[in-house]
Amino acid sequence: MENAALLKAIIQNAIDGIITIDERGRIETINPSACKLFQYTPEEVIGKNITILMPPPYKAEHDQYINRYQQTKNPHIIGIGREVTGLRKDGSTFPFRLAVSEVKFLGRDVYAGFIHDLSREKEAEEQLKEYASHLEELVEERTLSLKQSVLELQKAKEEVSQSLEKEKELGQLKSRFVSMASHEFRTPLSAVQLSASLIDKYAEPFQSTSISKHVGKIKNAVGNLTTILNDFLSLEKLEAGRVELSYSTFDIVKMGEEITEEMQLMAKQNQNIIYQHTGTTSMVTLDANLLKNCIINLIANAIKYSGEDSFIEFNTELNKQACIVTVKDNGIGIPKSDQKHLFEAFFRANNTGNIPGTGLGLNIVTRYAALMNGKVGFESEVNEGATFTISFPVQ
Repeated sequence: MENAALLKAIIQNAIDGIITIDERGRIETINPSACKLFQYTPEEVIGKNITILMPPPYKAEHDQYINRYQQTKNPHIIGIGREVTGLRKDGSTFPFRLAVSEVKFLGRDVYAGFIHDLSREKEAEEQLKEYASHLEELVEERTLSLKQSVLELQKAKEEVSQSLEKEKELGQLKSRFVSMASHEFRTPLSAVQLSASLIDKYAEPFQSTSISKHVGKIKNAVGNLTTILNDFLSLEKLEAGRVELSYSTFDIVKMGEEITEEMQLMAKQNQNIIYQHTGTTSMVTLDANLLKNCIINLIANAIKYSGEDSFIEFNTELNKQACIVTVKDNGIGIPKSDQKHLFEAFFRANNTGNIPGTGLGLNIVTRYAALMNGKVGFESEVNEGATFTISFPVQ
């Protein structure tokens, strides 16, 4: 009894449909899965011929399957693994795999049909066919497009080959012009700077605030032009690949103190640059000129974008892993929307207003730092200043 109950429970809960028919093809039992597939209740199909569940031509062939099976006792003729089509109550059809077994029960033959729904598999196959067909069309289109592109590339190659020589000549002319212009402008700028200093000196006995004010404007203008020339010259060297690293071992504290003293002369009224070093050692191996250029650029920006009566923090740190340079100000800061473009050449934040600049300084800093395997990072909030950090792995 327990075995019979277990068998019944298995049949009732089977995922596949199970139908039993007698020798005449009349349905004797049908499990819930089969009812769901064919959309019938057991009462609607039990006692009726199995052909009620078959669309043409399977309905006409059914009796032949039964007769052949009875004569040959060969199950595959009825359909082990055979793909057939079922007919639902609403008239729609669906594909399924049918396996039929003969069961001896109470002295008579009963035929059990096992029905595995193939609807999803067939839908997937159709989708695959559609995808394959679409892919073939795409491949054909892309092939034609590629052929056209190859022809265009061949044509472009010829044009590029002709223009490369001209581009090379133009590049050499640009390089020579930038170099010449930078050097030629330096001479009159130096003369203007010297003359302004002399005027300031000779005007001391008169104690004229107007003279000092205008001399200060001249010096600031000369400083701005010198910075612009230096930026363009540095960019030209970087673009031309003419920046060669020259590593040396030097005292970074001594360099920091020299830079602080030099940049303090450029600071605004009551702006103070505070330098501090962290670490038990101070000797590093880097390109001293490139590092100095990076630090001066960052401090110059801090001076430019901070107001009078402010502090600029300049720190160096040397530990076992890295050499770290930090410049912090409390100036205008950088808007969030502009921060992703900050290191691009010629980019300037939208809150810089009339503050002079080329937008090249930070681009040059990042490229110089990268040449020495360094990384540049920053943190900033509008009107709360900015903190820039350059870190170099210890050699």
